[in-house]
Amino acid sequence: MGDGTVAERLRLGHIIYSNCFPVHARLLDVGAPEWIDIVQGVPSHLNALLERGEIDVAPCSSIEFARNAHRYRVLPDLVIGARGPVRSIIFATTRPPEQLDGALVAMPTASATSVVLLKVLLRLRWGVQPRFRWFDQAAEDPFAAGADAALFIGDVALQADLYPRVPHRFDLGAEWWAHTGLPFAFAVWQAGGGSDDALRRLHAALLESRAYGHAHRAELAARWADRFGFDAAFLDGYWRDLSYELDAPMLEGLTTFYRLAAEIGEIPQAPRLRFVSVKDPHVAIG
Repeated sequence: MGDGTVAERLRLGHIIYSNCFPVHARLLDVGAPEWIDIVQGVPSHLNALLERGEIDVAPCSSIEFARNAHRYRVLPDLVIGARGPVRSIIFATTRPPEQLDGALVAMPTASATSVVLLKVLLRLRWGVQPRFRWFDQAAEDPFAAGADAALFIGDVALQADLYPRVPHRFDLGAEWWAHTGLPFAFAVWQAGGGSDDALRRLHAALLESRAYGHAHRAELAARWADRFGFDAAFLDGYWRDLSYELDAPMLEGLTTFYRLAAEIGEIPQAPRLRFVSVKDPHVAIG
């Protein structure tokens, strides 16, 4: 820091999928300041690290906040969300979803929010109650193991050759939009540690990093395409279509998700959102 004082260190979780990159773009492309330690992992791993206090802040699964609302606060105006199709949350099924009552549905161990979202849609949109089993989407073929349907998330779901013989596939962002008319918040930046001053400093750094990602999206896609294993134009379009602002419609989608998750028994009750207090009056905090 310029005044000679030492900034409080924070451990920031980073989702390894490409959908998280635009918010952390400057931290990853240019380099994080010395007071930010970046810890990478899949969503479920970051959820566990935050719960154990091994990281301070992470873009954790939105359902994680509902299950630990007494422990966490949300950083305002930051989200990994979709206002319609998300493309990277795909439900592939051998039969129409309305015919999956009692069928076996495989759920990826890497996910948390998307699993609950699928359960909401199966119960309330398609009117079925299948059986569930977990699988490792990076290593297992759920259909070869007997599943009638399977959920895929992140960069795995973006693959063009994702089980092409499975006849039915649904984008859960699009299905949620069709069911509710609302955006969906897959992950929000949650704080379990750090002082208020440090969290405000991190929040400002993340907003600056997101602005950098937006301003340089095409060149970042070209520079990072090989790292993620996608064509640069595809990656640029994917980032363009996602939403990273936790605005009023996104907040309504989030609270609606919590209400429906409670309705089907996935959480005891819809939580009250608690936010880190920031000084920018233009940041919406609901």
